[in-house]
Amino acid sequence: MFDFGFSELVVIGVVMLIVVGPERLPKVARTAGHLLGRVQRYVSDVKSDIQREMQLEELKKLQEQVRHQAQELEASVRTGVAGVESGIGETVSEVRSILPESPVSASTVAPAGAVAPSPAATPATSPAAAPVSVGNPPATPAAGVAVPTPQLELGLDSVPRTVAGADKVKA
Repeated sequence: MFDFGFSELVVIGVVMLIVVGPERLPKVARTAGHLLGRVQRYVSDVKSDIQREMQLEELKKLQEQVRHQAQELEASVRTGVAGVESGIGETVSEVRSILPESPVSASTVAPAGAVAPSPAATPATSPAAAPVSVGNPPATPAAGVAVPTPQLELGLDSVPRTVAGADKVKA
């Protein structure tokens, strides 16, 4: 800041000695040292305050960036969820439109908890013997074979599924 050489400091000391006098010179030097220390502390406090303010501004900018990115992420997730919901809605409407075209009797559909009969219990039918229809699924399934409805395949059945043995408590 100031460029004082040794010779300049000697000149200032001699002038101070002449002006102030030898009795009061140590007291004046001590007071000048205290004032200089206060000025240095004040300057360092101001520097640290300015640095803190700069860091606070950087943190505010970073917080705003994170908030903006979170909003963008939320918007993209909402868009994705809306797309999935519309796809599911379209699938459900397609399934509902298919159901009236190929009615399945309730006696051939197994309930959600029922187990399909074993192949030994059902009569064997050869694939060549069954008529094949290209446009629509067969209206009547093979005897004893449970045909799941689209609701059951999609998990849209109203009967809640339970795991066998889940109600038993281990001792």
